Amino acid sequence: MIFPRRAAVPADVLARADLARGERVLAHAPADDGTWLLGTRDALVVVEPAETIRLAWETVESADWDRDTARLGVAEVGEYGQPRPVHRFTLDDPQRLLQLVRERVTASVLLQRRVEVRGRRGLTVIARRPPRGRGEITWAYELDDGMDPADPEVARAAKAGLRAARQDIGLHPAVGFHRF
Repeated sequence: MIFPRRAAVPADVLARADLARGERVLAHAPADDGTWLLGTRDALVVVEPAETIRLAWETVESADWDRDTARLGVAEVGEYGQPRPVHRFTLDDPQRLLQLVRERVTASVLLQRRVEVRGRRGLTVIARRPPRGRGEITWAYELDDGMDPADPEVARAAKAGLRAARQDIGLHPAVGFHRF
């Protein structure tokens, strides 16, 4: 055999993953601590020895792979004023999973609009939705270092950026709930 077959996901891991009916694992990788990462069309399912965490792709802000340490970091979209949750895993053979993560996270981004506040510093307004294209659009702000969301100038720029971004995708410009 030229290409060795990847190990299948163990049945007990699939049972603990509690996937929806018809939901299939498209890529997977075991971590060195016994955790399994299962990538489906809709989510990254983290099956740890003690619990299972389901991260819908539109809630994954970023995923970073460090080849030198074989570590994958997955950062969730955070809530205003709260630390951004980051999950870290050491993986031996993540290639197919990394490709899927990149594709699904990118597919969840509907629009990014840059808003400068002071010189080149400012924020980015981000519209996201489930990669399937159905579902509610969520809005988030990503602030550059040194930008304070409580600063009235930053708040005005964020509000104007959100209004313009909503118009860009054909929505009423009314400002709704959003995250920083």
